[in-house]
This record gives sequence, structure tokens and C-alpha cells, in this order.
Amino acid sequence: MEIQLITKDNFSEVEEIYQQGLATHTATFQNGLPTWEEWDKGHHGFCRISIYENNKMLGWTALTPVSGRCVYAGVAEVSVYTAQEERGKGIGTMLLNELIKQSEANGIWTLQSGIFSENQSSIRLHENCGFRLVGYREKIGKKNGIWKDNVLIERRSKNTGTD
Repeated sequence: MEIQLITKDNFSEVEEIYQQGLATHTATFQNGLPTWEEWDKGHHGFCRISIYENNKMLGWTALTPVSGRCVYAGVAEVSVYTAQEERGKGIGTMLLNELIKQSEANGIWTLQSGIFSENQSSIRLHENCGFRLVGYREKIGKKNGIWKDNVLIERRSKNTGTD
């Protein structure tokens, strides 16, 4: 397996995997695919990570800033998606572990995620990679007319932002 940077050139593969996540109705509040320009603008320029095997993208992860305020410069929101046929094979774990390593190298001290409460596999994935439950947001938003609860989960670096 090979780690590659997400760029405009392979963004169509990101979209394909993201669409598979959208189809589950448990991955995100989004209902449509962003353009490359929207996606590029909304994510940090670093930690745009994908995993390939035999020239096929198996999954991807990226970070979104949580705030424009300087005090939160080292805090980022995690997105992690695995191709449907690759789920349950450890791809998510590989992606998150690489994301943790690269995020710390780029000055990120806290990774956070809001996960639909019914998405237990994603919650377990994050917990297995050192994230901890920090809260629960009841009926925080609607997805296709249905109120959704979010589990708030985070990972605080032991290496970055420790001074």
C-alpha cells in the first residue's frame, strides 16, 4: 500500500469514496459532493492523505480548521472515508494513524470529530486510535428531515503543543 497526497488530479477518486459515505446516511450532514475548489478551500493544505493499492484509492482522510481564531490554530476536525468494499480491513486505522503522525508534524495538538451516534464503527475506529469521548450533542441537526445526534470525540497529542 502507498500513501499519496490528495490533489486536484485524484480528487475524482476522493469524490467516489465520499459518495459511498453519503449513501450510508450515517457519515455526514452533507447531501451533495463539493467541487474541488470548495473542498480545497475548506481543508488544510496539509494532511490530505489517501491510501492506494494497485493504483486504486482505498480511502482518504483530511483536516478542516475548526476556527479562524488563532487560539485554535492547532485544533482540526477529522474527515476519514474508506471505500465501501474496503471497510473492515484496517484501512481506516492506517489512515487515522498516518493522519495523527502528519498532523503533529504540522503543529496540530487536538484532533476532533463529530460522529453520528449510530455510526458505531466510526466511533470504535477513532477510540482504537486514541480518541476519547468528550460529549454528546442531542438533535444537533437534521439529515434528510431526521434529527441526528452527534458523539463528540477528540485526541489530544502527547507530542505537540505540550509546552
